[in-house]
Amino acid sequence: MTNKKGVTAEDLFQLKSVSDPKLSPNGKEAVYVLTEMDKEKNEYISNLYLVNIETGKSVQWTFGTNRNSSPRWSPDGEKVVFVSNRSDKSQLFLIARDGGEAKQITFCPNGAAQPLWSPCGKNIAFSTAMEEGESLTEGKEEDKDPQPLEVKKMKYKSDDSGFFKGKRNHIAILDLETDDMKPITGGDTDYSLQSWSPDGKYIAYGADKSADLDTSFQTDLFLYDVENSSEKKITNGTGYFGNAAWSPDSRSIALLGHEREFQNATLTKVWLYGLETESLSCMTKDLDSPAGDLMVIDFQQGVTNPGIQWSPDNESFYFMTTDNGNTVLYYGNRDGAIYPALLNDQHIYGFDVDGENQQAILAISDPLLPGDLFMLDIPSGDLKKLTCVNDDFLGQVELAETEAITFKSKDEWDINGWLMKPAGLKEGEKCGLIVEIHGGPHMMYGNTYYHEFQMLAAEGYAVLFINPRGSHGYGQSFVDAVRGDYGGGDYEDVMAAVNHVLENYEFIDKERLGVTGGSYGGFMTNWIVGHTGMFKAAVTQRSICNWVSFYGVSDIGYYFSEWQIDAGLDDIDKLWKHSPLAYANNIKTPLLILHSEKDYRCPIEQAEQLYIAIKRQGKETEMVRFPESNHNLSRNGKPNLRVARLNYIKEWFKKYI
Repeated sequence: MTNKKGVTAEDLFQLKSVSDPKLSPNGKEAVYVLTEMDKEKNEYISNLYLVNIETGKSVQWTFGTNRNSSPRWSPDGEKVVFVSNRSDKSQLFLIARDGGEAKQITFCPNGAAQPLWSPCGKNIAFSTAMEEGESLTEGKEEDKDPQPLEVKKMKYKSDDSGFFKGKRNHIAILDLETDDMKPITGGDTDYSLQSWSPDGKYIAYGADKSADLDTSFQTDLFLYDVENSSEKKITNGTGYFGNAAWSPDSRSIALLGHEREFQNATLTKVWLYGLETESLSCMTKDLDSPAGDLMVIDFQQGVTNPGIQWSPDNESFYFMTTDNGNTVLYYGNRDGAIYPALLNDQHIYGFDVDGENQQAILAISDPLLPGDLFMLDIPSGDLKKLTCVNDDFLGQVELAETEAITFKSKDEWDINGWLMKPAGLKEGEKCGLIVEIHGGPHMMYGNTYYHEFQMLAAEGYAVLFINPRGSHGYGQSFVDAVRGDYGGGDYEDVMAAVNHVLENYEFIDKERLGVTGGSYGGFMTNWIVGHTGMFKAAVTQRSICNWVSFYGVSDIGYYFSEWQIDAGLDDIDKLWKHSPLAYANNIKTPLLILHSEKDYRCPIEQAEQLYIAIKRQGKETEMVRFPESNHNLSRNGKPNLRVARLNYIKEWFKKYI
């Protein structure tokens, strides 16, 4: 008999997230970011910690209630540059390895981010937003009164950054000895700072310099010659390329990218560019899994993409891959060898490699572990745990375990998923089932910690979550299979999963079924309740219900619809055929609609249309609108609203199931 309690929505305030680990140049310690919620201030707090690799002892480096992030070691290991919002705008700060006060080193009117050391340690490159007429030290005076927004482009808003008002991301170099700052980019183009060559000659950055950005969907890689202030494009304008990493001898660049063969459903690959041969070659063309971390998460904060990391031999490198419900650390070399360095049931969401000592620091989560740092001995595969940041939480709660399931779809695809059985369910008892559907659709559920699922399991429900066609991690054909077929094979995959568990798990009560999901998962929830009365309750979140209006109101609408539905406004019939709103008259399931007011990805008019269509028929529905929140409410919205969202879901299912 356990004295532990079940997980609640409010437990989010107890959880701590560790992320972005960076090993010191000597490999003996690492700096990382720890993020937690301040319930009283209703904000996130992020601070830097230093962990000794041998002893596992962590020491807090920064304090206060600010957000500190992106720690990067100086080449000599004596200092760390990081980003902090302690002075209102996020700026760069320096802190000495031996401690002391952090020193602010940038004072840019629009803030600074992405710090990158020069190999000599005398300069730092960084990113900052600027518009025409602004400099690195003087910005335009903000209007006190509201002003009209002139819109001349289709890409005029973003769910992440709001409405475009003329500011572009540019790159500058700070001289630490003189405090002088020099911009190295300019104009009406966004630049993404990536890496500095070890010989100090070049800075690699990404940009799209197409004449018509509204119809361009690419990112090229450029090399900036530091001495001559000139640039050279090294990719051919056919796709997305980035995360450039230099070999130690500065003769090669490893990068991630793809050539858009399947639009946004294309698997990201590892590529190598040779500076002497000026040739670009794909190193993972035979690996049918995408490079990078495409796991759906609802808890970790401050997760960054570590890209590719070289070994000192200039021949081999490490990267992450999304594969069959896990994220895996892979090894590769120039000869074409590609194999996993750590292949467990886990979610690796950050890493840094010490090639000299054949070890790596990893940020890892699994269904029973919210997330901690581990040290991997690469030759043996042995893992050593370095942090235990959520031990207090884990000591208080009883977590439900997950069971992996596999079944055949109607057309013989192997479909992978998991069933979470409520903790404490006694022999012979039955429970309701909640089906969770992820967004994307080109993302993946897997072996990581899901707070929402644990909360529902604590309420006595089994939770089913699967990766239907369209999900990453199961090959290029599988991820591409949903395009042009929304509501077809993907719907059949979800229903096949429900039928599979009903047939094979006697503890599930087939009369007590619920379904929920967000974004694409919200679309699928809407589609399901319009095509079957099997579910007793449903919660749709940040969803799509009408592809016709979505085309013009979403920040990605016009091209996403063409890529995913294979139709534009010249084919209204097809857009409407795949719209859940077209089947609103069939909906009998009590439906809760959750949506954010500032969601520009799936604008709130989608929720309004669905709500009115159902309410007008006198059916059971309610809508909850979350203020000051965008599409990412469930992941990084205001803490109180994240908790409220979870409780709305819980209470709706309690009412009807």
